[in-house]
Amino acid sequence: MDNVTLIREAIIQALPSETSSFGESPDQRRLYTLRAHVKALQLESSLVVGARGVGKSFWTAALSTPVLRTMLGASVRELDRTQVHVGFAVNENVASYPNMEIIEDLLSEFTPYEIWRAVVLRALASIIEETFPSDNWRSTVAWVKENPEPLAKFMQKVNETLQGRGKRGLLLFDALDRSSNDWRTMDEIVRDLLRVVLWLKSYPALHAKVFLREDQFARTVTDFPDASKLLATKSELTWQPHDLHGLLWQFLFNAPGIHGQIFREFYTKIMGKNPEQRGDSWSLHEEAKQDGPKQRALFESLAGTRMGKDSRRGVPYVWSVRHLADGKGQTSPRSFIAAIRVAADDSMIKYPAYDFALHYESIKRGVQKASEIRIAEIAEDYPWVKNLCESLNGLTVPCETSFIENRWAHFFTEGISSLTKDRLPPQHEERGSSGVMEDIERLGIFEKMKDGRINMPDLYRVGFGLGRRGGVKPMKRG
Repeated sequence: MDNVTLIREAIIQALPSETSSFGESPDQRRLYTLRAHVKALQLESSLVVGARGVGKSFWTAALSTPVLRTMLGASVRELDRTQVHVGFAVNENVASYPNMEIIEDLLSEFTPYEIWRAVVLRALASIIEETFPSDNWRSTVAWVKENPEPLAKFMQKVNETLQGRGKRGLLLFDALDRSSNDWRTMDEIVRDLLRVVLWLKSYPALHAKVFLREDQFARTVTDFPDASKLLATKSELTWQPHDLHGLLWQFLFNAPGIHGQIFREFYTKIMGKNPEQRGDSWSLHEEAKQDGPKQRALFESLAGTRMGKDSRRGVPYVWSVRHLADGKGQTSPRSFIAAIRVAADDSMIKYPAYDFALHYESIKRGVQKASEIRIAEIAEDYPWVKNLCESLNGLTVPCETSFIENRWAHFFTEGISSLTKDRLPPQHEERGSSGVMEDIERLGIFEKMKDGRINMPDLYRVGFGLGRRGGVKPMKRG
């Protein structure tokens, strides 16, 4: 094989074919700590907000994995001496926290506040080897409700024990959209969880971190006394274009065997120094993590400088991220990594003689595939979005809102409520199509223009089959 073919094969081997780990422990070689995310990892940051695919479940899994927590200690020193317990997550663990069905059953007798304090009790019991009723969650929550003084003494003892050992305790709560399929019930569940987090702040050695979706945080979950103390610790998980390019190279030169060596040699040639090695993994220098001539040169070594036969079509370094952005201008790492992997595979098949590993037309097809993946991910959290937007197939955007309303009226004669069965419905469903449009806009899928028309970014438009003059072609149906 020639050099370009070797590089394409190395990209395919370096990048994951599955973009979601579904709560699994991350590969330590792919652990990439953004400056913007360091605040979110600090113990004092109790509230972390982010959209789908930006790293909420990733950081939950990383923080709960001892070897990764040790690695993160290089950026957040306090993690080196922290014991972590998961209080809710995407993967069910009924011994550690109740699932949706159990919570629903418990709510007939107990408040969410009592339920979450019971979760805290079970999580911390092993620290001082205390035993409590734990045959089922009802017995544990009942003990918490009926024994306020013994609970207070237990918490004080746990705090003193951790302090005596020079340790900290951290409880993680993620994927709270899986706690209920009713918005008002979920609001109560999240609000009372945040009250429990505030309760924990009275114990210096104990901390909690709650990862919330943007739409959850935008509701009334912080309307309780002293919530401002939590809001002051809030951090957001966002990715800038240079962060995505940095993540890409973290993946590339940590690929196994000869594949990683190829990219480490690229890196050394362009940066003038080897990547930093720590154990079995390699990491970027700060200069390579920031937008600048060196980072651009790294990507240009793979994709060149043009998105066509001349420079008017754009620059791959910028184009590859921009066309994966949602309506709020945010690009998720999952979408970017998926697009680059597909582009390498497509280039190998269709453009074997091209001078660079990533052909510009293949990058466009990578966007098409990333759009398909992103829509599948959105459908997991918001199945009603997929149904509503699929009904718009063939429309050209930007378009008037009436075009969208007419499509929905034609396809959903029983109303939008018929689409929401087993997941959270649109937040403003009661306001009809205008309220639902607002919800979709908040998710970054619709983009309202100054003249009132509705646009849809390429990330979603391509996969849903809408047209736009001069844009990336929609996915073919059937």
